[in-house]
Amino acid sequence: MTRSAIALFALGNTRAFAERIADALSEPLARHEERSFEDGEHKARPLESVRGRDVYVVQQFHADAPQSVDDRFIRLLFFVGALRDAEAARITVVMPYLPYSRKDRRTKARDPVTTRYVAQLLESLGVDRVVAMDVHNPAAVENALRVPFVHLEARALFAGDMLKDAAADTLAIVSPDAGGYKRAEYLRELIASRSGVTPPIAFLEKKRSEGTLSGDAIVGDVQGRTAVIVDDLVSTGSTLMRAARTCAAAGASTVRAFATHGLFAAGADDILTGNELQDLTIVNTVPADELSPALRKRVRMLDCSEVFAGAIQRLHEDASISDWIDGV
Repeated sequence: MTRSAIALFALGNTRAFAERIADALSEPLARHEERSFEDGEHKARPLESVRGRDVYVVQQFHADAPQSVDDRFIRLLFFVGALRDAEAARITVVMPYLPYSRKDRRTKARDPVTTRYVAQLLESLGVDRVVAMDVHNPAAVENALRVPFVHLEARALFAGDMLKDAAADTLAIVSPDAGGYKRAEYLRELIASRSGVTPPIAFLEKKRSEGTLSGDAIVGDVQGRTAVIVDDLVSTGSTLMRAARTCAAAGASTVRAFATHGLFAAGADDILTGNELQDLTIVNTVPADELSPALRKRVRMLDCSEVFAGAIQRLHEDASISDWIDGV
């Protein structure tokens, strides 16, 4: 089947990130209009025909002064509805960070399962496919969605960056909790396949109840090694710094951290200043234009736009993604 050209849209202040994707695809961003009205309502519409086209909408999710996460989500939904009304052949929503993906099950009586509600809203407006990177629990998102879900991962970016700076036999891969063990194990396997050396792995005990963290036992050996903490996101930084202090106390020579999504909630500036952590590497799934000077000294950023461009190109061509992703 021959497909028409890709139509790639970028909503809100996602444009800078989407332009990187467009450059990698050698495709211009499609034109659209977004308007806000005096009463707080808004509209968005494509300014070129999408009839019969393979459409991709890129939306980054974060909260800032102009818009909340919820604002960005409702704007995305309305734009998808306009694309469906304009008879797009296929609509793929590209959300580098998938909001509400951490609330994928009930942990207390009458809890919401917000991941499922997000999935239902996307499906109800006619989304054909969802692309996201390093969601908290991929299986839960796949089960919530009834349309195809493409899960991209940052581990190849992380592995390449780590091996530029250190030999694999000097590393120890650390998960900040037992739930992230598989994420750490997959990264360790990728490092082993690239270097021929399998670093040890460790994880920490962690309990969270009503926002309070407890538990500081570490399972595994980090003595004399660079402890590399890997996680899907960093918000306040409390989990990360707790892990860094535990690794340092267990004899790690250096502690580094790699987390895909840098959300940096209120208080992160103060929490992430501990001397136990050498640096924190994140991926540009969430804009980081407003990082404080303190965080800018500590935080490094990797660009994932080519990963998303490669995925979009393969989806457009109906080619395999799973055979490609770890080689990025």
